[in-house]
Amino acid sequence: MKKHLFIFLFLAYAPIFFGQTIENSSHSTTGYIREDGTVENSSHSTSGYIRTDGTIENSSHSTIGYIRSDGTIENSSHSTVGYVRTDGTIENSSHSTIGYVRNDGTVENESHSTIGYGGNGKREWIAVVFFFFHFN
Repeated sequence: MKKHLFIFLFLAYAPIFFGQTIENSSHSTTGYIREDGTVENSSHSTSGYIRTDGTIENSSHSTIGYIRSDGTIENSSHSTVGYVRTDGTIENSSHSTIGYVRNDGTVENESHSTIGYGGNGKREWIAVVFFFFHFN
């Protein structure tokens, strides 16, 4: 009984401790976003960081962008590259819809085709990884 309880608790709380798994449309893991904002590739090598203040960094800790509290995504020069709306709509800098991040973490392109999955984490983080910055 104790073993079953441990397994249940581990599975229930694993996303809290380990973060979000990033998957492509075929459910193959392409990376991870850890709870602390560390972005990893599928081999768990660090690709970048999303700081609590919204600063986005590459693996060398150079700033490559920012997430603002209103959902605006900026590049390192503070130019707006897009927006993450509260309903999960993702827009480019011209306010054209380029995709969606659903409540369950499903990521869709502008045509509503599923392009991946980001878990139940922060929509802004998922959008940054799928639409705005390429972490290698």
